[in-house]
Amino acid sequence: MSGIYIHIPFCKQACHYCDFHYSTQLKKKKPLLNALQRELEMRKGELPEQLVETLYFGGGTPSLMEAEEIAELISRAKSIYTFPEDPEITLEVNPDDVSQDKARLWRQIGINRLSMGIQSFFEEDLKFMNRAHNATEAREALEWAGEYFDNISLDLIYGYPLLTEEKWMKNLETALSYEIPHISAYALTVEPRTALQSFIEKGKVPPLDEAQAEAHFRILVNTLENEGYVHYEISNFGKPDYFSQNNTAYWIGKPYLGIGPSAHSFYGRRRGWNISNNSKYIKSIEEGKAPVEYEELSDQDRYNEYIMTGLRTIWGVSPDEIEKRFGASYRQYFLNRVAAHLNSGDLILKGDAIVASPSGKFLIDGLASDLFRVG
Repeated sequence: MSGIYIHIPFCKQACHYCDFHYSTQLKKKKPLLNALQRELEMRKGELPEQLVETLYFGGGTPSLMEAEEIAELISRAKSIYTFPEDPEITLEVNPDDVSQDKARLWRQIGINRLSMGIQSFFEEDLKFMNRAHNATEAREALEWAGEYFDNISLDLIYGYPLLTEEKWMKNLETALSYEIPHISAYALTVEPRTALQSFIEKGKVPPLDEAQAEAHFRILVNTLENEGYVHYEISNFGKPDYFSQNNTAYWIGKPYLGIGPSAHSFYGRRRGWNISNNSKYIKSIEEGKAPVEYEELSDQDRYNEYIMTGLRTIWGVSPDEIEKRFGASYRQYFLNRVAAHLNSGDLILKGDAIVASPSGKFLIDGLASDLFRVG
């Protein structure tokens, strides 16, 4: 079982916090879409005879593409790879790209899950982030999408200076009012070479407050769990049967193929990443060369990745699985390192796995790094 991720590297404008690969110039759209189709063919041997359960269009802003262009990519992927009868096919969309007609067309071409970048329902917050949509468009997009899609996810951001606890609660209440079955919520982070980093360094924006972010996180977890959502990954909440199959595959270590500039791939003992430059990506494909570099993963790399991804989920990390994958010495190392966190209550034993406790969830990155094997 595996998945395919297709990166569409175009956006209308740059969000102040974003460090993903994108371009606001669409003049290379046609040659890039042609290159995506060719790369799907060139790299078919990397998922030999595997059933492709999920197809995910991310970005960038895939909803900038015409429905016919997305349909061609779906058709091309299905002509090359083996899919089940009803695979999860997700399209990331921005609210300003959504209309009733577009939602209908997306459904007709085979998209069965939308992931919508709402981020906030407050106008001033959207301007702070430099989002392309406004608060009215956010609400209208959810209404139109709901006419054609049952499986919808929306993204929200918390932990930024403008967001009071009252506003954060209002954002959650608004999201819940649309009966969305999946919500992803992320603490704002300051990434290198972003506009947000520059604003903070120049004093135009106050530094982010970790205590504020933690308070927002506690509100988030309590609110959504009380509404019947399962907190199945640190940033993701889903109603039963509405977990993201695509993202879950990443966290539990299934192989996936990344297509498009900057896309990443993973094959268990090897990972790859495509060049993060649209022109160089297109040129490489036109010359018949896959624009990807590979890295073989050591047992230590794989162990550390298992710890990081596993602890973020409700399935946790299993000492038995560590021994099965990496040997007895890794199991003993893990048990020695995890003892202090079990004693503190930040991690707990659930069945045969170690998982984050309610108090440990916000600390999970630090807890995981303390369990890494280094040197």
